[in-house]
Order: sequence, then structure tokens, then C-alpha cells
Amino acid sequence: MDKRMRVAVLVENHPYDVVGFQKMLDSFTDCETFVQPLDLFIQDEENKQTYSAVLWYNIHWDPPAENSILRIYMERELGKTGQGLVLLHHALLCFQDWDLFTGVCGLRNRGGASFTYTQNQTVKEHIIDRDHPITTGLSDFTVVDETYGVGEPEEEGSRILIAADTPGSMKHIAWTRQYQNSRVFCYASGHDNRVYGDPNFRRILHRGLRWAGGLL
Repeated sequence: MDKRMRVAVLVENHPYDVVGFQKMLDSFTDCETFVQPLDLFIQDEENKQTYSAVLWYNIHWDPPAENSILRIYMERELGKTGQGLVLLHHALLCFQDWDLFTGVCGLRNRGGASFTYTQNQTVKEHIIDRDHPITTGLSDFTVVDETYGVGEPEEEGSRILIAADTPGSMKHIAWTRQYQNSRVFCYASGHDNRVYGDPNFRRILHRGLRWAGGLL
């Protein structure tokens, strides 16, 4: 049986290392990844439902306008199809002050006046939950990454997988949730190629995609 999975990779409104990011995606040899902006994804009726998982690496600050195609998609389709959702790094900051997305990511405080970010930090990542399929068998590791000073994933239903021991960083940086019919994996790491190339980061993201897509 073919175990390759199709993954839609959403990129929009935030710069990133395109080449390094694509090389990382290409290393997931059991995944077919298709990079696209969110607005094109939601309008692609032919292919939109063919993906096992959707990797969010985009950012949208404000809730979408009433009756916009984005609002309609978020309210009527997101989570209804059972597609896995992986929210990576700056995607966790999407749609501040919108309860709908709080329900998706489990992170209520994700911006505003209290938000801080610090680049080029040595981040010690500690595996908290060693029984989850995403983190089983993994050991603590250290990467150089951008940290976020935001709230914690305190919404009911969040299962914490990884914590960071870094000044100025949120403590819990990886967790899983359920949003309607969809598995959700959230991971605050992932700023640039220094992280993309790290084998531990790649392993976690790859497993996160497989788990969210129901293949792990």
C-alpha cells in the first residue's frame, strides 16, 4: 500500500528561507508537499480535499472580513474534513483576538502589546511527553532559533509534548489538540535554515505531519 501522503504547505505574509525550507520538505520522502498561499488553497476545489494534512507556515494578523472567502472557509470547512493541521512557528500568531483560531491552536495570548520575539537564541528543547507518537524515542536537544514571548497553550484539550528552557521564550513550545474532526499539532520552533537543517527538528515536524494526517 502506498503510504505517501499529500501535504498542502501554506506560505503567505511572512518572509522565510525558501530554498532551505523546500530542501527540508523534500527530505520527507514519504510526503508530497505542495507550497501555496492560503487564498489559492481555499479556492482550489479540485485539489483542496486531497491533502491528508495542511502545514500552516503563513500569518494573517486580523480576523478575515465578514462574508470573505477566507472567513467562509474558516467557519464552514476548517476542521470539518478531518484533514490534519500543523501550525508551525509564526502560524501560531494568526488571527489575534479571534476565538475561532484560539480553538484551533489553543493559544489565547498570541500577540498584542505583550508580544516579544528574539532571534538567534540557543533554545534547549526538553521532551515532556515521551509516550506520544511524535516524540517517542527522542531525547532533549538544542537549536538556534527565534523565540516568542506569548502566552501558553492553556486552552482545554492541549497535550504538551516539548518545553523550552530559554529566557524570553514561552515555556511550552509543542503540543497537540483536536479541532472538530481534525488532529492539530502546534510547534513554535522553525524560524530559518539553522532549524530547518536540524535532524531533531525535521524528525519532529515530519512525525507531526504524519500523526496529524492519521498515518502515525
